[in-house]
Amino acid sequence: CERELIEREQRAAQRRVKSAKFPVIKTLDAFDFNAQPTINETLIRQLASCQYLEANENVLMLGNSGTGKSHLATALGFAACAQGERVRFWTVSSLVTHLLELREQRDLKQYQAQLDKHDLIILDELGYVPFTKEGAELLFEVVSRAYERVSLIVTTNLPFEQWTEVMGSERLTGAMLDRLTHRVHLIEANGESYRLRSATEKRKVTKDKP
Repeated sequence: CERELIEREQRAAQRRVKSAKFPVIKTLDAFDFNAQPTINETLIRQLASCQYLEANENVLMLGNSGTGKSHLATALGFAACAQGERVRFWTVSSLVTHLLELREQRDLKQYQAQLDKHDLIILDELGYVPFTKEGAELLFEVVSRAYERVSLIVTTNLPFEQWTEVMGSERLTGAMLDRLTHRVHLIEANGESYRLRSATEKRKVTKDKP
């Protein structure tokens, strides 16, 4: 009976991971904190316990591109799935595009209701693509509906003062930041890009070869 219960829990966790739509599975064990000393490892490991979800708190990850923000966001989402939480991963641009399409098809309200049923929504890569007025309003609505009901993890390469460049409206940006930062854990990743360092090291090795 115990073995059957364990197997049933494992299958349920696998279903939650599949439903989360992670682009790639990442774990905290695979993250090199020594390579990114600006990241608060203690806080990240505390967040992996998922207590912030019980309090409906958010996580904001800010910093340079390539510093592991998406890896950490996915790893926290994966940890949440393993602990029975319902998770959904989106890149911000893909979510906004999807919402715009649903609005045209008159299916928007139904999908918004589905998002409300999650415990954690991950919004990755805010700041890479500016939105239309309609797109910014739909993103704000996701954040507004989640406020104090569903936890959000947001990753971005932009400091707060530059979010208006993406959202296109100071009023909308201020209202969204007000909701996101009310009860938030802030993670700053200001180290060197993994990808840039890896590419540089590969070039160096190639150059040094006789």
